[in-house]
Amino acid sequence: MKMRRAHMVPLSRQALGVLDDIRAFSGASELVFPSIRSNKKLISENGMNSALRRMGFTQDEMTAHGFRASASSILNERGHSPDVIEAALGHLDQNEVRRAYNRATYWPERVPLMQTWADMLDEFRRLRPRRDAG
Repeated sequence: MKMRRAHMVPLSRQALGVLDDIRAFSGASELVFPSIRSNKKLISENGMNSALRRMGFTQDEMTAHGFRASASSILNERGHSPDVIEAALGHLDQNEVRRAYNRATYWPERVPLMQTWADMLDEFRRLRPRRDAG
């Protein structure tokens, strides 16, 4: 769900691999990243930010929401369709008339976009040395 609206996301090979790996920790839970207070609720953005701090990232370097901004910026700079990127992020068109008439989900374009993004993340990880969580 995004803003209490259904939001479907195509998963890359890498994302499916992460889900397989994390199943050992999450078991039969419906949630991949539950809150530490209740396995019926999602981890909060603050919880994600705390995890980033424990990994050594400062608030000036990265926030949970910053991953979305980074994805949007990088994919736009690399020439991907802005409409497809916005749909992938679950954003509504700011133009009320266009939003009322354009019901496109861009699913056929979003599937390869998500795989391209996952492949880019793999390449970024290869280029940058691993951060010590220390």
